[in-house]
Amino acid sequence: MLKERVLSAIVMIIAVLIAFFVLSPLPFTLAVALIVVLGMWEWAQFAGFKRPVARAIVGLVTAALLFFPIIASTNYIQAGRFLTDETTPILFVGGVWWLVTLGLVVTYPRSATLWQKSVSAKFIFGFCTLLPFFIGILALRFYKYSAGNELQGTFLVLYVCLLVWGADSGAYFVGRALGKHKLAPKVSPGKSWEGAIGGIVTSAIIAVIFLKTTPANVFGRELDLFPFIMLSVVTVAVSILGDLSESMFKRQAGIKDSSHLIPGHGGILDRIDSLTAAIPVFAIGFFFLL
Repeated sequence: MLKERVLSAIVMIIAVLIAFFVLSPLPFTLAVALIVVLGMWEWAQFAGFKRPVARAIVGLVTAALLFFPIIASTNYIQAGRFLTDETTPILFVGGVWWLVTLGLVVTYPRSATLWQKSVSAKFIFGFCTLLPFFIGILALRFYKYSAGNELQGTFLVLYVCLLVWGADSGAYFVGRALGKHKLAPKVSPGKSWEGAIGGIVTSAIIAVIFLKTTPANVFGRELDLFPFIMLSVVTVAVSILGDLSESMFKRQAGIKDSSHLIPGHGGILDRIDSLTAAIPVFAIGFFFLL
């Protein structure tokens, strides 16, 4: 199992690096769209669709909803233009959705009475989770692409990944050493307040070290230290919520892993749950607040 997990991790890392550094806008968009389609295929279980045929239909419908607009917007995509009058509201829907999710997680299982019997609500939740992530990662990856800086946005996306994964490691070690007070025992019993605080402190440290050790214009423009630290901290706090929300939906559906697509790691949603929250929130902060 450990060997399988390590090999899968190596393959995923290589695939991600190739996607970030090699793929041009259209292939990258199609690759992320495929991840969203697979994510919704997994999400179908949360809505009670356990049979393969039903889940396949959900995946096909999601593919149609994504790929037809992609084909119609090929010129915009090839130019690296992803934040438009049509897509920006979707990004902000993500910000609002994670505020709603906070309420759902904090009040679970009472909050489940509002949505557990509604298939449409569960699918709306899925699209509110995955579509802002889709727009956010494309907007970050191809930031300043049209200005000739083809890899500028890669540093943005990699920073968010570094931030979330580094904070996750900090939360794990602090939680193991000091964790006594459960963060959300009815959703994810393994998480503690001490671990969450450790992850948030780690994110602030990462932000400071990053800005102090990289060129002033590493993100294409100079950033003030304090607002950047605050955005990093908020991003990590919301990433924890992303993890908790998926745990909540899996618990309600009575499943352990979202699927078994990735040997030793579970499913797509199991790997990107934190990033589905972190990416759109960081994108909103970076493009509209910093």
